[in-house]
Amino acid sequence: MRVWIDRSVPWALRVAWALLPIAAGSGLAHRLDGWNTGARTAASLLLWAGWATVAVATCVATPISLAVARVGVAAGVGVTAAARTPAVIVAIVAAAIAARPEAAEWFVNGPAYANERRFPLRVPGPVAFGPLWLASALVVVGPAEGIILVAGGHYVLGVPVLVVGAALAYFSARSLYVLTRRWVVFVPAGLVLHDPLALVDPVLFERPVIETLRAAPADTDSLDLTQAALGLAVELVLLDKVPMVRNLGRKHAEAGSSARLLFTPTRPGRVLAEAAERRIPVG
Repeated sequence: MRVWIDRSVPWALRVAWALLPIAAGSGLAHRLDGWNTGARTAASLLLWAGWATVAVATCVATPISLAVARVGVAAGVGVTAAARTPAVIVAIVAAAIAARPEAAEWFVNGPAYANERRFPLRVPGPVAFGPLWLASALVVVGPAEGIILVAGGHYVLGVPVLVVGAALAYFSARSLYVLTRRWVVFVPAGLVLHDPLALVDPVLFERPVIETLRAAPADTDSLDLTQAALGLAVELVLLDKVPMVRNLGRKHAEAGSSARLLFTPTRPGRVLAEAAERRIPVG
């Protein structure tokens, strides 16, 4: 049952996204009726290009496709809501599916080797409310608004908006892509923590050095690599300290070692089950 649900989520996302232009087409066309020809044509092309880009992304299992899909469906919600069309319901459904942990697992495991299994980590707490949504909006709004203004003949305003919007979109897209490349991955030798926000380089914890992997107790004093993410943290207890280099932000790093650490996967129960299947002690 669990495997069937995991495999059905990408298909549910594709179906919901495929239905969006059918549900939103007439409403969006009505909203564009009053625009001049250049702006209307540019807006129509951008809408179709955005929809097609997300449609392709939902069929390609890579971390960058996950970033594209999540930004795209969020933009779909914004566009349909701004147009005050009932299709916003379809867009919200697509966004809810894209936000599912099962969807993220499907995307990030695409490039993984056959004997690996990746489990995404939760979005850092300070980013989840506010910055995440702002970055998603900046990827789309600035460039699209600039193109529409230029196409409509408003060059004085459109060119600066396009230039500034493109720059903000680039840096926002890079940040969002980093968020999709955070995971714990089980490999034949043990498990690897791959989190560019917390660690300069991925760290391998070999099976012989792992004492236990367990749900973190409330009073733990382990090294906190959760990035203040919400949800249940998992504690990795080691028999010996393992060296690692922590990423402290703004090109600052700190070398050290630890025998106990915390991280926060999106599905901690699945992580513990996978660990047990791979003969890693689970507490």
